[in-house]
Amino acid sequence: MLSPAPPWMAERGRLLSCLCLGLFSVLWWVWVSFASFPDEPHVYDAVDQGPFKPQSALADMEFAPMSSYRGPGNQDERSNKELPIILWWSGGLFPHFPGDTERIDCATSSCLATSNRKVQLYKRTSSIIFYGTDFRAYEAPLPRLRHQTWALFHEESPMNNYLLSHGPGIRMFNYTATFRRESDYPLTLQWLPSLSYLLEPTVVSLKEKNHLRLKGLAPVLYMQSHCDVPSDRDRYVRELMKYIQVDSYGKCLNNKALPAHLEDTSTATGEEASFMRFVGRYKFHLALENGRCADYMTEKLWRPLHQGCVPVYRGSPVVADWMPNNHSVIIIDDFVSPKALADFLKFLDGNDDEYAKYLEFKNIRSITNARLLEALEAREWGVNDMSKPNYLNGFECYVCDRENARLAAEQANRKAPRTNPPPKPKMATNAHMGCPLPSPGYGEVQDLPADDEWLQMWPQDYWQSLDQAEGLESLIRANESNPALLWKHIQRIAVSRARGKH
Repeated sequence: MLSPAPPWMAERGRLLSCLCLGLFSVLWWVWVSFASFPDEPHVYDAVDQGPFKPQSALADMEFAPMSSYRGPGNQDERSNKELPIILWWSGGLFPHFPGDTERIDCATSSCLATSNRKVQLYKRTSSIIFYGTDFRAYEAPLPRLRHQTWALFHEESPMNNYLLSHGPGIRMFNYTATFRRESDYPLTLQWLPSLSYLLEPTVVSLKEKNHLRLKGLAPVLYMQSHCDVPSDRDRYVRELMKYIQVDSYGKCLNNKALPAHLEDTSTATGEEASFMRFVGRYKFHLALENGRCADYMTEKLWRPLHQGCVPVYRGSPVVADWMPNNHSVIIIDDFVSPKALADFLKFLDGNDDEYAKYLEFKNIRSITNARLLEALEAREWGVNDMSKPNYLNGFECYVCDRENARLAAEQANRKAPRTNPPPKPKMATNAHMGCPLPSPGYGEVQDLPADDEWLQMWPQDYWQSLDQAEGLESLIRANESNPALLWKHIQRIAVSRARGKH
């Protein structure tokens, strides 16, 4: 009969088992991550953010590591070495961690997603996803390979990159996820977490607001610290201030100081309770976006509705399409002048029954907008909702499934071209972004002095972005591999245009 092993040997056995299991786990992770990348990966710096860094819904979104989800229609049994590769060009936005590569199992198919730029020229790299704010014509990955598609993710302000608002710029992309409802993967309601967010009780009652008005609180709040923007909102607000009392707490047109304990939230990017109550005291919130474009709506619009205040809005010209009902927001462009708007706000300020009509949507039975309700119900991604994927992973899988379908159609066409037509080319249109030329916040552009700072900046930026879009399109058509040649192509186009040949 064998004697029992001494305690130290049993401990050693357990230790060896743990070490073997740990080593196996590490080797498995390495194989999953780099099965298709034979060389040691390089480390690349993220693309420069550029000169503008306005807040983004991404800043408030919480990300959690999620186990791979295989959709009910996904029967993809291929190994990682056989999967198409999706390359995130802006590595800082890569929605997986740790590491820079991960297998994704989507609704109908699977891919390898990576932020490792060394795979750019790989034959298996079928699509590159770009972040619109980071996309620069002079840094584009050239040459553009015929077998690769380009995908655009841009949920931020149009001011971040006007190149995308021109036909030659947007049509370089095959798939889009933007704030426009016409994009392939719309992010229109990215700042609206849920229907219940709108239905939350009013933060400060109308009775208390009226009491505060008697004590001298202005009826209108303005809080902005990002002043020189394409929408030129300060110019309008400055004129409005001539006709109605406005308390302005930000750096722009400041006439009030925030209480010391709220100074950290002076940019109005958070929803800390004391801050929300402070701004919730006002009957009206001036909610002017930094750029004007269809479906571009941010927290400036949704937060006052959440608090039970009335937004006085300018931004998306079709904002009414998404409101809870037709009586929940005051649209600046419905008024012929700032004075006319001020007169209407004064009327509501003095008539509780009329003012209260703008808050009736707090009762769910008064929400009559079917488009809003259906969009919230149908979207597959969530905002701060850990039970749903975030929209980065969602768009990534959208691209993955469509790329697999495209590749399968191409393969079928090669095998039997007579019976299997090639897949139809897909190209984004101006409706996927297409924001207009910036215009003055008040008055006509021809009436502005030549040295006006807004005039010298934003219209020029808009048209220079068109030059860069046309230049990059020319580089791609010429199959150039050096993006530094952009400026020569822009100059060539300018000369051709001057001669009437472009």
